[in-house]
Amino acid sequence: MARRYEITLMLLLYIIGIRLYTLLIRIFSLFDPKAKLFINGRKNIYTQIAQKINPSEKHIWFHFASLGEFEQGRPVLEKLKSLYPAKKIVVTFFSPSGYEIRKNYALADVFYLPIDTAANAKRFITSINPEMAIFTKYEFWHFYFKELKDRGIPLYVISGIFRESQAFFKWYGGFYRNILKSVTYFFVQNEESKNLLKSIGLNNVTINGDTRFDRVYENAQSPKQLSLIESFIGNSPTLVCGSTWPEDEKILSALPEKYPSWKFIIAPHEIHESHIESIGKQFPVGSVRFSVLNSSNQTPNAEHQTLIVDNIGMLSSLYQYGNVAYIGGGFGTGIHNTLEAAAFGLPVIFGPKYDKFQEAKDLIAIGAAKSISTVEELIGAFEDFARNEDAAAQAKRYVTDKKGATDQIISMITKSDQP
Repeated sequence: MARRYEITLMLLLYIIGIRLYTLLIRIFSLFDPKAKLFINGRKNIYTQIAQKINPSEKHIWFHFASLGEFEQGRPVLEKLKSLYPAKKIVVTFFSPSGYEIRKNYALADVFYLPIDTAANAKRFITSINPEMAIFTKYEFWHFYFKELKDRGIPLYVISGIFRESQAFFKWYGGFYRNILKSVTYFFVQNEESKNLLKSIGLNNVTINGDTRFDRVYENAQSPKQLSLIESFIGNSPTLVCGSTWPEDEKILSALPEKYPSWKFIIAPHEIHESHIESIGKQFPVGSVRFSVLNSSNQTPNAEHQTLIVDNIGMLSSLYQYGNVAYIGGGFGTGIHNTLEAAAFGLPVIFGPKYDKFQEAKDLIAIGAAKSISTVEELIGAFEDFARNEDAAAQAKRYVTDKKGATDQIISMITKSDQP
């Protein structure tokens, strides 16, 4: 009785939390562009779906929190599509940063995920008629998961990763554990995740690794060639700085003057005008925007030492031109994708907040990555990797050895529930 009361109370709090979150986003949408996209993208969502989706046809539903999770789950999506080309696929995003970049993705119909309410879950799942649902890494929505379970629709979590600090594994986590019980099968990245799920009675789990390795490996085999970047770097060694934030850029600004023979490419996480202007001010000597060179058909000259990439979508191809990579986010909530750089054989440097990223720990352990907190540590790591060819080889080997999760997942999904 007490446990049932606890779960009912948590459900009530969950519903209140969802409503408060939606209200806050609406308020923020009055002055925040991302929040505005979040709200406007969900307006008339069912009209959008009805214009593209025939509810009498079965679909495979992939959900991604944002762009990073899309790239992580993309190998599974594309492998399924290649095996079953007649199957129709629906992709949903929670975040505008995923939807806005991939809304025209050729292999699927792409939508925002309606807010998690009982009514939305019933209507949305009826509208897209999924024969299976595949969620990548995380995002566990109570009403969507319950509706899938009630209808007997298989639900898979791929590249899942769990930590002991999560609510699922706390004494008060009964409500959250119930959400996980709706999952048909978990494909997790590591032993810790498997053991944590088993500790709460969930044995429908195997360790298959991270599908990101498959994605970044494929990308490194045939990257897009960028002639302007080739002209910019010439024969100079290059540091590629990916997904940087202001805290990263502040510390990186110490490098160009100290290493005049190097080229520096900065691809920030946010590309709004004020941020791009800020980067230009921190790198005042020899810096130029990609858009300026590209629009005017200028040829980069010897004085151009730092290239500021003021667009989205190039980063995964930029790493092919680097010798060392710096990955942003480590002075904030956590580092961004280190594997894209490692796949090209670049040793990586990042800030101190990387504890939630197994690949970062692994790369440090094999000497292919370093975490820094100060300018002095950055310089030390940069100089070490600039002359350490073995670190580059170790980074590339790490990615190559870890690929293969996609084929394992596809084999199990198609065996248990033929699409």
